[in-house]
Amino acid sequence: MLKDTFGARTTITVDGKTHRIARIGALSDKGFDLTRLPYSLKILLENLLRREDGVMVTAKEIESLAKWDPKAEPTHEIQFQPARTILQDFTGVPCVVDLAAMRDALAKLGGDPKRINPLAPVQLVIDHSVQIDAFGTPDAFEKNVALEFERNVERYQFLKWGQKALDDFQVVPPGTGIVHQVNVEYLASIVMTRGDEAYPDTLVGTDSHTTMVNGLGVLGWGVGGIEAEAAMLGQPVSMLIPQVIGMRMKGQLPEGANATDLVLTVTEILRKRGVVGKFVEFFGPGLASLTVADRATIANMAPEYGATCGIFPVDVETLAYLRFSGRPESQVRLVEAFMRAQGMFHTAETPEATYTDVLDLDLSTIVPSLAGPRRPQDRVRLTDVKTGWAKELPALKDAALKAKAKPGGAPIKKIGDGVEVTQLGQTFCLDDGAVVIAAITSCTNTSNPSVLIAAGLVAQKAVQKGLTVKPWVKTSLAPGSQVVTDYLKAAGLMTSLEALRFHVVGYGCTTCIGNSGPLPDAISNAIDGGQLVAVSVLSGNRNFEGRVHADVRANYLASPPLVVAYALAGRIDTDITLTPLGTGSDGQEVFLRDIWPTTQEVKDAVQAAVKSSMFVERYADVFSGGDRWKALAVKTGDTYAWDPTSTYIQHPPYFVGMGAEPGKVSDISNAKTLAIFGDSITTDHISPAGNIKADSPAGKYLQANGVKPADFNSYGARRGNHQVMMRGTFANIRIKNKMLSGVEGGHTTYLPTGEQMPIWDAAEKYQKDGTPLVILAGKEYGSGSSRDWAAKGPMLMGVKVVIAESYERIHRSNLVGMGIVPLEFPTGQSAESFGLTGKETWSFEGLAKGIETGFSGGKTLKAKAVAPDGRVTAFDARVRIDTPAEVQYYRHGGILHYVLRSLAKKAS
Repeated sequence: MLKDTFGARTTITVDGKTHRIARIGALSDKGFDLTRLPYSLKILLENLLRREDGVMVTAKEIESLAKWDPKAEPTHEIQFQPARTILQDFTGVPCVVDLAAMRDALAKLGGDPKRINPLAPVQLVIDHSVQIDAFGTPDAFEKNVALEFERNVERYQFLKWGQKALDDFQVVPPGTGIVHQVNVEYLASIVMTRGDEAYPDTLVGTDSHTTMVNGLGVLGWGVGGIEAEAAMLGQPVSMLIPQVIGMRMKGQLPEGANATDLVLTVTEILRKRGVVGKFVEFFGPGLASLTVADRATIANMAPEYGATCGIFPVDVETLAYLRFSGRPESQVRLVEAFMRAQGMFHTAETPEATYTDVLDLDLSTIVPSLAGPRRPQDRVRLTDVKTGWAKELPALKDAALKAKAKPGGAPIKKIGDGVEVTQLGQTFCLDDGAVVIAAITSCTNTSNPSVLIAAGLVAQKAVQKGLTVKPWVKTSLAPGSQVVTDYLKAAGLMTSLEALRFHVVGYGCTTCIGNSGPLPDAISNAIDGGQLVAVSVLSGNRNFEGRVHADVRANYLASPPLVVAYALAGRIDTDITLTPLGTGSDGQEVFLRDIWPTTQEVKDAVQAAVKSSMFVERYADVFSGGDRWKALAVKTGDTYAWDPTSTYIQHPPYFVGMGAEPGKVSDISNAKTLAIFGDSITTDHISPAGNIKADSPAGKYLQANGVKPADFNSYGARRGNHQVMMRGTFANIRIKNKMLSGVEGGHTTYLPTGEQMPIWDAAEKYQKDGTPLVILAGKEYGSGSSRDWAAKGPMLMGVKVVIAESYERIHRSNLVGMGIVPLEFPTGQSAESFGLTGKETWSFEGLAKGIETGFSGGKTLKAKAVAPDGRVTAFDARVRIDTPAEVQYYRHGGILHYVLRSLAKKAS
């Protein structure tokens, strides 16, 4: 039964319809000062008020949030219940696989499998499976879509089963757009209704860039698939009331700068400030000059600046965007009425909230920028790219020279420091610094008409001048929705982009997640044989090592118009603000300034080309899909008919032998180190991603099951098969295990024999011996995408403990959710400072007692490592099982086990 301790329950009437709401202003009536409370915390406060039941949500928790101390370290736990969950297909497939397995397990425990069902709306957008095989031709899109369906037919059939078998589960078919752009343009409602109740649209998503919807004033963030599954099944997200950093904006962007330049600057500033685990709110007079598309660009990259979310308030600009993007007028009026009733509608008169810290940013100081070559926070002014490259090249070249060439590579002809190549009928020298990929891709920027129109205008002016893209550049345009194509055509810009080989290759997340597809053989052979440092320039949000393409060591994030410019220049080791991009058809040198559009030109083109009707028409039948999707045969039934021969979808082993009650937690002893890693090991390094090598453990498994290397597809496409995924864990081509000297890639030392072997092979041997495993790491372990396989894979390998200097928020939570203990070294200490080599034998004392008592006696346990020579290293490790709910998850063996047992008890 719900309670109403604070008298918050009331109604509002909009268009003659009465809606029940939980008014947070009721707390003001009780003496709480909410004028100082940040916007995002007001949304959380409403969430608690509406759900107060005295058990899951108590009056004490509501008061803790209403009395929030901005300077205090987070200690108060709350249970946040998101209104919906959003998935993309890479992370969504394993979610549905787990739900299908839970249905089987619940049936075995005597329950009704149909109880495993989403209890709130779930939307899955298929956007991560298209790969750029074909490019630079008018039929590139059709070829890539055909290959996408050919490769992923099993996955798509499985998702269609889920759409039919699961309640409140909607699937947006492939070829529609990128999940976050579809969310902003169509799915998000800002205020939701169920029955006669109205409440804020809040969400969690299985992609870290779920935060993009924060640009609309919708509170949501990325979680691991494990946590998302629990939320789908009615489990709240257990969290500590966060600190909130405010960024006060003033002024407006200057001539020549755009939203991409702004977000790269914001990312740099907030990473330096340190906002991991915190909320960030943007406020101030500068908001008035930022469109919702600009705001969404900034909100999208919250994972890159490390925040849980980066949110903007709802204001008149938000309402205008809702109308323009085709939302019903009745919905717009509900949003305004609800937000005003809650005191959450932002105006120029809205008093500033009190924040944990406030950073000021003058938008007029933003300059054209890139970020790279390895991390999104490493911003470089456009004018400094050449000198910055010179500093980065030695280390990049050293790594390239140490890399082993591919076996059976084609012979190459060296020309000085480069390699002679013939491509597209032209012969040239390819050398270090050549831009071999120029990709307009990723939700961050393809959601923003201003930067895409700007890219089209750069292309148009370049074509008029007679410029062409260099023959060694793989170009691509992957819009985030079909609306983009509509307005580029309406503006008369698509023909110019295509003239520069920026043809549409697909509507989905491509280069930014490693779906960049193969480079032409001649280019790939030259890079490999010549040990060259090749470059990509992409309008994405991620540029971590090994992510974009295996052949490309240096990756730079840039705005779409700069992507076009670098495709024309063909090199990163040049100052394109001073050096000509090429020679025009009139024989005159053409500079960037000659083809760069003015701010007014961009505004005029956007206003003339982007129409509300485009959104209405494109999203009118968004869940139906094209002919290929409609023709897919679908299995039916409440439980899934698993195919044991499938190499895409396999029944996961998580619930095998699971009893109705959890076993007793024991301390861990006789553990061995599987690997030692340094700082900033991302989920890209841990979780299988990108192409599958034929000689890798995963490749050997697929070949043993009759799959030819040409049909491997990617790790992402095979996330529904744990056999592939666990073999690909820690298999990143750029990862460096400090147990080995000078070795790059996923290898380790198997300690009993001293052999060097793939990490999976060693883990498999340890598992046969029943040896628990430990991972040692540096700072920011698990940063990057919210990949559940970065936790599932290590768990299936037998990893029981990770000891790091610090963690990224989502990955720490995922480790606990899969039954792995995340520990931290004492402050200022590390594996290196303790002199740990990886040859030690580990024991961890105090874990069992801590789980039993909820760590009421302290948040540390004794970690002891004994070296082969008898030297003992012992220290108090901080246990990062942060909340009482997480204690229960770990006690049950993981969050899914906890949920499953809870449902089984309710059914009995």
